[in-house]
Formats: sequence, structure tokens, C-alpha cells
Amino acid sequence: MSQSDFLTDIQTLRQRARQHIEQGAVTQGYHADRETVIKLLNEALATEIVCVLRYKRHYYMAGGLNAEGVAAEFLEHATEEQGHADEIAQRIVQLGGEPDLSPDSLTSRSHAEYVEGKDLLDMIREDLVAERIAIDSYREMINYLGTNDPTSRRMLEGILAKEEEHADDLVGLLAGMDGKRN
Repeated sequence: MSQSDFLTDIQTLRQRARQHIEQGAVTQGYHADRETVIKLLNEALATEIVCVLRYKRHYYMAGGLNAEGVAAEFLEHATEEQGHADEIAQRIVQLGGEPDLSPDSLTSRSHAEYVEGKDLLDMIREDLVAERIAIDSYREMINYLGTNDPTSRRMLEGILAKEEEHADDLVGLLAGMDGKRN
């Protein structure tokens, strides 16, 4: 198989690159439904922001014997979730969309819920539930994107890996609590 069997010739690539330059990174080779991808990414953005807010509340409200280490984990997760939100918002803009940061509809667009939790153990459990929701949501988005938007897919795969790590951290915290209520 020669190189020309699977690559577009250079002149055609150059010609296509000059068409619709106002669309930036979205070229003729982009095959996903851009509006649907932007909608999904805005839902993911809302999910990440709700998770940041929940983790921050849990960080500030953590109390009891095990609170110091658990609070530090909450803060670390909040910081990482904010990084995910930033990545997603930047990708939405690259696709020609607008990140929806409206607080009025944030919780209705988020896949995860904002649950305050009544004590430390409850907070950990609620954060774990939210991580599990995010994991399944991102898997479905990744499957939907397939090869039609490899950049968004890779971004979500990276975020998914971090969400799985967060879930693992939270399971470890639960195990370390030995079933004690704080």
C-alpha cells in the first residue's frame, strides 16, 4: 500500500485549508455533529462545575477525627475538577460554541447532583456516587464520539481516567473509615 492510497494529496489539503478559515480548528475532516458535541460538552462542563462546588463545600464542612486527610482529598479533587471544567470550556470554544456557565441552569444540565451530605461519611458516599455518574456519562460520550471527533474523545478519555482515580480514592477513604460515623 502506497502513501497516496490513504492520504489526501498536498494540493487538495492546502486548498481545503483555505476554505472556511473562520471555522478555525473545525475543518472539512470533522465528522461529528458539532451542535450535539457542544451540547454534550456543556453538560459535561455543568457536571464538572457542580462537582467543584460540592467538593469545595465538603472540604469546608469536613469535621471529626478523620477530617483532616479527607478534607485534603476533597480539596485536591475540587482543584482537578476545575481543571476538567477549564479543558472542556476551551474545547467548546475551539468547536465554535460558547461555554454555558449560567448558574440558573447549572444543576439541571449537570449529570451529577449537588448533595451536601450530613456528615463526613455521607459526604464521601455522595462524592463517590457523583464520580460513578461522571464515569458512566463520559464513557457514553466517548463511545458516541468514536472517530468523528478524536480531539474531544481524547480529552474526555483523560478526564475519565481522572474520575476513575477519584472514585478509587473515595473507596479507599470509605474503607479507612472502618464504618465509623463522624
